[in-house]
Amino acid sequence: MQKKLKIAVIALCCASTAMAQEPKNGASQQEQTANALDEQAFTFTEAQLGEDEDMSDNITILNSNSNVYASEVGYLFSPLRFRYRAFNQKYNDIYINGAPMNDMESGQFRYSLVGGLNQQTKNVDFALPFEDNNFGVAAMAGSNNYDFRAGSMAAGNRITLSAANRNYTLRGMYTYGSGFNSRGWAFAANLTYRWANRGYVEGTFYNALSYFFGVQKKWKNGHSLSFSTWGNPTERASQGASTDEAYWLANDYQYNPYWGYQNGHKRNSRVVNDFAPSAILTWDWNINDNTKLTTSLFAKYSIYKSTRLNYNNTDNPQPDYWKNLPSSYYDVWDATDSRYRTSQALADWQTAVDWWQTKANRQINWDRLYYANREAAKNGNDALYYLEAKHNNNMMVNMASTLNKRIGKDKQLNAGIILGQNIGHHYKTMDDLLGAKSFHNINTYAIGTYATDDPRVQYDLNTMGTQGLGKLVYEGDRFGYDYDLKVRQGKLWSSFDQTVGILHYTVAAKIGYDGMNRHGNMRNGMFANNSFGKSGTAEFISGGGKFNGNLDLGAGNTVSLGIGYEKRAPQATTAFVSPEMNNDFVDNLKNEDVFSSEFNYQYINHWLHANISAYYSHLSNVTEWQNYYFDDINSFSYVSMTDMKKNYYGVEFGLDFKLTSFLNFKTIGTWSDAKNINNAHVRYLNSTQATYTDDIVYNKDMRESGTPLSAYSAILSFHKGGWFIDLNGNYYDRIYLSYAPSRRYGQTLVNAGDVDNDGNYVVPAQAKGKGGFMLDGSIGKSIYLKHGSLSINLMVTNILNNQKIVSGGYEQSRSDYTLKNDGTRSDRAYKFSRNVKKYYVNGINGMLNVAYKF
Repeated sequence: MQKKLKIAVIALCCASTAMAQEPKNGASQQEQTANALDEQAFTFTEAQLGEDEDMSDNITILNSNSNVYASEVGYLFSPLRFRYRAFNQKYNDIYINGAPMNDMESGQFRYSLVGGLNQQTKNVDFALPFEDNNFGVAAMAGSNNYDFRAGSMAAGNRITLSAANRNYTLRGMYTYGSGFNSRGWAFAANLTYRWANRGYVEGTFYNALSYFFGVQKKWKNGHSLSFSTWGNPTERASQGASTDEAYWLANDYQYNPYWGYQNGHKRNSRVVNDFAPSAILTWDWNINDNTKLTTSLFAKYSIYKSTRLNYNNTDNPQPDYWKNLPSSYYDVWDATDSRYRTSQALADWQTAVDWWQTKANRQINWDRLYYANREAAKNGNDALYYLEAKHNNNMMVNMASTLNKRIGKDKQLNAGIILGQNIGHHYKTMDDLLGAKSFHNINTYAIGTYATDDPRVQYDLNTMGTQGLGKLVYEGDRFGYDYDLKVRQGKLWSSFDQTVGILHYTVAAKIGYDGMNRHGNMRNGMFANNSFGKSGTAEFISGGGKFNGNLDLGAGNTVSLGIGYEKRAPQATTAFVSPEMNNDFVDNLKNEDVFSSEFNYQYINHWLHANISAYYSHLSNVTEWQNYYFDDINSFSYVSMTDMKKNYYGVEFGLDFKLTSFLNFKTIGTWSDAKNINNAHVRYLNSTQATYTDDIVYNKDMRESGTPLSAYSAILSFHKGGWFIDLNGNYYDRIYLSYAPSRRYGQTLVNAGDVDNDGNYVVPAQAKGKGGFMLDGSIGKSIYLKHGSLSINLMVTNILNNQKIVSGGYEQSRSDYTLKNDGTRSDRAYKFSRNVKKYYVNGINGMLNVAYKF
């Protein structure tokens, strides 16, 4: 399949120039370019958008008509999940009709909210970090405002059929827009279906139906009322990261440990069901020619469920679990360790290698899990293996009202208010007992530390029953944890921009309120008096301002300077030490201090458009939160890192050369750094003993992960006679993987012996992924028919099939040793520190779109 796709691309690229011809109806070059980008600019796969919680953070889609770099970077670098300036996606604000869309708990926007609505998301205003706009104060990573009014949608019918070898293999889309009729009514609709029985990665599938319906009524007195509703119910199976050893054993960079065979059929353990039905009501009032008031009321109910295979008092069923790997028998790293380099160890290594050569052995053996559970049931025991489902449901409502006032021809005043509330319901259910007959709602990890009848092993004292065995859990029942997070927000903002001669400047400011609390629905035995019911409320006053000045130096030269500062409230997702267990807030929780700045130079003439930007941002009082298994304490650990300081700085450039009237050469690139500049305070909770430990985590100089910090591209664009051809070569470098804080705790470094002769800590270097070169291309043709038009577009990514580029991953948090009761340690043959979990880019992949507009 991949070889055929590669040959097809080369053939099409070679043939296209010979077949070029002028458009029959004399369409302008600008119209041709728009058609070429029709599908390409908005055809992101879900992996590229970071929909999968196991993948890296979301990319930032960001654009500006006046910035060559920003207009290209979002799409070009999306296969590596590129994030603008390496910022967390919470620093990119997304709006629809002026109403904020970012999740109020995490601050992030998940593009699955508008998945499949390619045509609707074309109506968008972009604002770079210091650009003026009329919908809010631009965020540190920029802001986007999508227009979902029915009257703004392109009039006519559009049918699109697509074939791909990506996350989904088939897509069908129908879009309708009526435009405004003589009575001032407009209607718009969209229906999209995306499907794959198997995605690019084996063991995955995709099934999504997207819908949109909008109606708008415009009156002659300046009033307009629009209503739009949309949703994207999706079921998809996930891909898991693994180690290079597992990829080598499977001889496949896309090896996926999340699936296996059950009765001869493939079954994935990580299946996501995601649906967020949304609706927005917008009132536009054109008070006069210079004044407009826009008010939007938005509501959505997000339903998110993700399954996971778990186990109880037995071996981990994950096929790439470290004890199943050959290097757990023979030390492949340390030639001086004779204990794990014996002839028997080598024989065991070879046996494990041979075992992995059978495909079924490197996948989940569902039949074995069912058999083990049935045998346990015969003896009256609980399930040894089970499929649990984590649920994150959110009810979000907000109201945003914005006044835009033009004062003469050179001044603009904007002001707005935003009020919102979000109630997030987080709980876990038993999705499948896998043939078992019973399961009890108790903390099996704590048994051994405490007796089975000790109240502290209970997940819910309120339902433990009179026998003290815990509530019996059946399929669909809740267990483990169940809590709500409630967030309230309010914000006032204003901006003013003015042109004075050769100077155009913008000043903007905002002030906000954030309040958050937790309500526990289970009384956890570890925190009997501090887990059930409502917590206190943490309240924060936030705000800040920005200034940007653009100076037109003449002859196409422009320079600009932007400076901003804000105090930003922490997110609810990082505000609680262990929300699954108790009501405790993170110690010393406070606003983030955020300083940002940038300098830009732009040059434009008839054949060259060039931008170069330098930026610097400093964050302090940053709080981060994680949850993972910490080997040193033989327990799950809830980790809060506070008082963190971060620097983000770099240079980005873009050049667009007009070689001929139909041929352009572009090049863009960035060199950036995004790192911690101090060692943070860490507090972690031992979940099996309910004890807190304070330490220092030596994470200074740890970089932001999951995005290339260096990325460069050269693009050749041909557009003539209805043909559009783009060929771009991209190079990625300095890809850091998510670091494990537990490996850098002060006490861990002592335990590991990472201390030099002078008593200084020797901190492990952060793991990195391999970068490299990737060649992408697209070819399109617009055909104007007697009734409507036909556009055909083929996009191909990674034409050279370079699968060795790492797109993300993380260090394992476990240690290379175990601690004995007497404080001594016993080293393992397997080295977690050398076996990081990685994702690799897809090999050659593409999408063919055929669209008919009438």
